Amino acid sequence: MTAVLVLYRASGAPVSTAFRPGGLGADDPFAPWREIAWQGSGAMSAGRLRFEGKLEIARFPHVETLTVVQGEVTVETAGAAPLVLTPGSGMVIGVGTALRVTASSQALLMFCAAECAQATHAGVFPLRAEANFKPSTTVMDPKLLLGPVPQCRSDNVINEESIKYLAGTWDATPYHRIVRAHPVNEFMHILDGDVYFAQPDGSVETAGPGDAIFVAQGASIGWESRARVAKFYVVQTVVAASEEN
Repeated sequence: MTAVLVLYRASGAPVSTAFRPGGLGADDPFAPWREIAWQGSGAMSAGRLRFEGKLEIARFPHVETLTVVQGEVTVETAGAAPLVLTPGSGMVIGVGTALRVTASSQALLMFCAAECAQATHAGVFPLRAEANFKPSTTVMDPKLLLGPVPQCRSDNVINEESIKYLAGTWDATPYHRIVRAHPVNEFMHILDGDVYFAQPDGSVETAGPGDAIFVAQGASIGWESRARVAKFYVVQTVVAASEEN
């Protein structure tokens, strides 16, 4: 299994990741535009959308994080000002949300979605690089590090506890971590800094500002960042989600 799936390169360089067209179920409103790169058994999917037009959605059927890499998307919900998404911004859509999505010309978005039968968070939750960061409560095990323990901050905008789906914005001071099995499924849209992902075969995959990647639970990777790194992220700790189709 490839340790790091590159979904998008901000440089415009082609990616080797294979995508297949398809929806995330019979009610998926984005099915005609969706291209799937990874799909776990009944849990999480990741890939890209090339969307243009207008969608009226009465009830969003799953939880989904979307980040814009090209174009502009406007999202409208009852009682709220329109949310305009441009490259470097995004949103999380909760299950059961009614919304209108519009793109006057083709926009390219990265997605990370998961089924959620017992949702507790309806609505649209914006993702911004200028996040309301707070010190992270997760402490890294020094035995996994090849240098100082970093200072990490996060701004979590949604936590669907029933499916262990957590999304938001995160940043950290530089750090270097050994190659080990990744404990979660994780989507990353890099906002600032470069990350060097060491893979078991000795190769290194680099991701920088504007790039989007996905790492499946159980994939063996290392991490090295030499300056501050910030990212939009989704993590999910569900055993079944590590099964790749």
